[in-house]
Amino acid sequence: MDRSNEYNDLQWAIGLNRCMLKIVGLWPPDSNNIRELLFSKLCRLFNIVILIFVLTIPALMSLIRVWGDMMSIIDNLQYTLPLLITILKVSIMWSKKKVLTSLINMITNDWIKTKVEEERNVMLRYARISRIFATCGGFMILSTLIFGLIFPCFGLTIRHVTNLTDPGKPLPIQSYYLHDVSKSPQFELTLLIQGIGLTLSGVTYTGVDTFLGLLVLHICGQMENLHMRLTNLGEKTNYKIALKYNVKDHVRLIRSIQIIDNTFHLMLLGLFFLFGILFCLQGFLIINVVHQGSQLSLVQLVSFLAANICVLLHTCLYCTVGELLVTQSERIHRAAYESVWYTIKPQIARNLTLIMLRANKSLRITAGKTFPLTMGTFCHLLKTSAGYISVLLANQD
Repeated sequence: MDRSNEYNDLQWAIGLNRCMLKIVGLWPPDSNNIRELLFSKLCRLFNIVILIFVLTIPALMSLIRVWGDMMSIIDNLQYTLPLLITILKVSIMWSKKKVLTSLINMITNDWIKTKVEEERNVMLRYARISRIFATCGGFMILSTLIFGLIFPCFGLTIRHVTNLTDPGKPLPIQSYYLHDVSKSPQFELTLLIQGIGLTLSGVTYTGVDTFLGLLVLHICGQMENLHMRLTNLGEKTNYKIALKYNVKDHVRLIRSIQIIDNTFHLMLLGLFFLFGILFCLQGFLIINVVHQGSQLSLVQLVSFLAANICVLLHTCLYCTVGELLVTQSERIHRAAYESVWYTIKPQIARNLTLIMLRANKSLRITAGKTFPLTMGTFCHLLKTSAGYISVLLANQD
């Protein structure tokens, strides 16, 4: 396998995610080219300005104005909370760019180094999963833009609209500006800048999520390759050299997961709070619509359900990837114990204890250094949120 194929594999594996993050200036520059660095900083600055001053601050001002109207508050929070999380994601990606660059360099080195065909196939399989996540994320962004931007152009909206929130034509998100947006061309210009802001925020939100998935899935692929090498370790004539290489590789993967956890644990904690709050609020809204007569159209009700499903899928994605990481790390532990160490000289075979001790504790990513991201955690969070909604439903009856 020549270098060109290895380089093409690398571009295929990270291409979609790199493109998404480069649009918003969050992908670490691939070189020290001054023009490329300047362009990346300008994209990031423009993204931050749009997020804060065009979307988030006007949305928070609108939240203050509608305080007391539960349906308007829920309509506001389903946009405001994700915007706040998006700002947190930008801050993390910006402040941690050095360690993220080291992780990207690790991925690059893993792809371009010489490897056997079985290891390449494993890496391609995990990269394909990462690309599917990125593609689905792009599809969700496109769907949101179609329903959020195209409909308002024809006077339609999927939001809960009142005279207090929208005195004129409805905008894509509930917001309050100092200028009069009910007249032309102020409305058209505001609609345009909100459309640009929603596009950038959607790319940022989804791009960071899929980037985290890319990192963890790549390490899962490397751990599967490590498991395969450990399983066949007894067949090596140069057992000591092969064992030394595998021990170093295992330590490298452990350190990479620690870096990922230290970088993203606050973001994951915020996302769990976002899921819990939105799930409960929108569940409360849907119950009230069903039991007390609807103030929402069918399209608006469907939009709330779609928002719930979207947040649910994002949270499920994190927990699925985290569960896969735990599973692969446990396989390393079993492979070390099940290897044919008894056919090797005891002085050499005892070096396997280094991997056994390291693999004794499963690798995992956490939310706020508090609880691991696994499917068990996801089910517990879903059960707790659903329990709150069932209490509301019982009170309605």
